[in-house]
Amino acid sequence: MTKHETIEVRSALPIETRNENTDPLAAATAAVAELERAAEQRHTAHQTEVRGLTERLAQLETRLSRPGTQTENKNEPNEEQRAFGVYLRRGERGMTADETRAMTAATDTAGGFLVPETFVAELLRNVVQFSPVRAYARVMSIAGADVTLPKRTGTMSAVWVGETADRTGTQPTYGDIKLTPYEAACFIDVSNQLLEDAALNISSELSFDAAEEFGRLEGAAFVSGDGVGKPKGILAETTIGTVITGHASTLGSAPADKMIDAFYALPAAYRANATWGMNSTTLATVRKLKDSQGNFLWQPGLVAGQPDTILGRPVAELPDMPDVAAASTPIVLGDFSQGYRIVDRVSLALLRDPYSLATKGQTRFHLRRRVGGGVVKAEAFKLIKVAAS
Repeated sequence: MTKHETIEVRSALPIETRNENTDPLAAATAAVAELERAAEQRHTAHQTEVRGLTERLAQLETRLSRPGTQTENKNEPNEEQRAFGVYLRRGERGMTADETRAMTAATDTAGGFLVPETFVAELLRNVVQFSPVRAYARVMSIAGADVTLPKRTGTMSAVWVGETADRTGTQPTYGDIKLTPYEAACFIDVSNQLLEDAALNISSELSFDAAEEFGRLEGAAFVSGDGVGKPKGILAETTIGTVITGHASTLGSAPADKMIDAFYALPAAYRANATWGMNSTTLATVRKLKDSQGNFLWQPGLVAGQPDTILGRPVAELPDMPDVAAASTPIVLGDFSQGYRIVDRVSLALLRDPYSLATKGQTRFHLRRRVGGGVVKAEAFKLIKVAAS
């Protein structure tokens, strides 16, 4: 007998068939259009992002272009300046260990600290207002106890000789000038309430007050100091040539002529850069002088910032020059940059003393510096001296 097996019958998946009515070109066109829309959207988003970045850059440039923005960042105090400000207000005990290390201790036995270089620079700028000689003389900084400058005291002498005549030997001679910086000291009293006021720029206040004291002190020394414990002034140099007024107590009967004589008595090499110096009383007299043609010797500056002149050379008001009187030398003319040298020990030491005036609610600041000066070329100056002969 034959056995039959049952066969399972499964239905096949439907076969996808292409719609014969679909246009291949239309399908391709639709696909390209879709790509174009996607690219356009991406381009638009990119433009929006770039526009936003451009606006932000423009805002930053506007901020940086505002006056004072970059200067404020540039003038940000450094670590030493910040430590110095803390020392001025609170003293050494109020300083942290890092602030104490940032300061440079003075080497003198009295203690204290050396002030930052920025404070010294500001001090010297202010000193010029009270010590005009410093503005015209040559200034140099030294690190030692003194400085020795060479000076030619004699020149060679040439002579005309025949073809076979004997030649004589000649050579220049040299000497030296020693300039010693002397100590100048002052103290400034400041109210404790001002020190506690954060709005007060205590560094600038101290700088200006110290400049006024040091400027007054050194200004007088550079003019008339005797060189004993202080710089030697121009008037103390006995080798400078003089022009006599011809009268025992005045500038004489023809003072304008005497000034012209002094001007041309100065060697031409120094005359080209010479400056007149006198005090305000003498200056008032000189401003009224006229030459033989009736023209004023004094000529005001034609441009703002240009100095007034006498015979074409600028005038410096030196308050420490003497008045017109018997045997005085009230007027100096010379090339200060060639003839007078100032030496600075740049380091400036400051000591804070909160105890001496504690009962008065004040703190005393002691400042000390060392400065020297002297005439290095007497031939670069001429003095007008009040004398009959």
